[in-house]
Amino acid sequence: MMKVTGDKLFKILAIVIATSALAILIITGYTLSAGSMPALQKFGLNFFFGQQWNPVESREIFGLLPYILGTLATSGIALLIGVPLSLGIAIFLVEMAPRSLSVPISYIVELLAAVPSVIYGLWGLFVFRGFMVKYIETPISAYFGWFPLFSGAPGGLDILTAGCILAIMIIPTVASISKEVISAVPNSIREGAYSIGATKWEVIRRWVISYGRSGIFGAVILGLGRAVGETMAVSMLIGNATSFSAMPTSLFNPGQTLASLIANGILDATSSLTYSAYIGAGLTLLFMSLIINVGAHMVMTRVFKDKGGAIEQ
Repeated sequence: MMKVTGDKLFKILAIVIATSALAILIITGYTLSAGSMPALQKFGLNFFFGQQWNPVESREIFGLLPYILGTLATSGIALLIGVPLSLGIAIFLVEMAPRSLSVPISYIVELLAAVPSVIYGLWGLFVFRGFMVKYIETPISAYFGWFPLFSGAPGGLDILTAGCILAIMIIPTVASISKEVISAVPNSIREGAYSIGATKWEVIRRWVISYGRSGIFGAVILGLGRAVGETMAVSMLIGNATSFSAMPTSLFNPGQTLASLIANGILDATSSLTYSAYIGAGLTLLFMSLIINVGAHMVMTRVFKDKGGAIEQ
């Protein structure tokens, strides 16, 4: 009888754990594909590029384009606002704040990552929405209302508010990981930069961020993953527009994302085709997440393949 050593047992266990993640992904994809097949067979590509979503049994027309664009719009706003703030927090905590200040703030930032999304949604609905209407959307509408992206009457339950609440939600995750990445930069790099006369800003921009950019990029991808799949907070603040007005033509218009569409409608599905369409929306969301993550990692690999995230020369 062959004796199993500790190293072999550990190797087998590691392989099983690693392959289980792939197995879960394959099973999930197969389940969603099988469930969405009736809708895909009936509507074909129009299921992804159609602009109407009507679950009434006598009509049953399903098109996901407004919800795909709504997902991309809210996630884009979240990244545009959240990533610079997160990076600024991480740089301040590591490079500028004294330890007596950085330690408690770091704990607070990490605790914010554990707050349930429904709490963000309630806070956004009763507090943040009023702030957005009064101080953000109304001034933008007054000065830039002629621009189609900011047309319409500000109401607070719209794509812009949903994107901003997503930005607030991803800040703790991106900031915490970026802080750890920046903290891992060797002090010898900083000392070498200071020795040749670099200012603090130059050290941070040209050496610290450049050295840890691959890790920071990974933090951004994790934040994007949360933004794309977020449901409750977005459902409470995006306005949940009907299919005929869900196209995100303006940031001040109500909209919907794929996640909010599924959450708001799947329990009311009255026919097998309608149920299949909602499963198809879930399959689309899964593929969007995979494409975004795989594409981002491919870009990261291509950018850093020569330097491996090392200091920019």
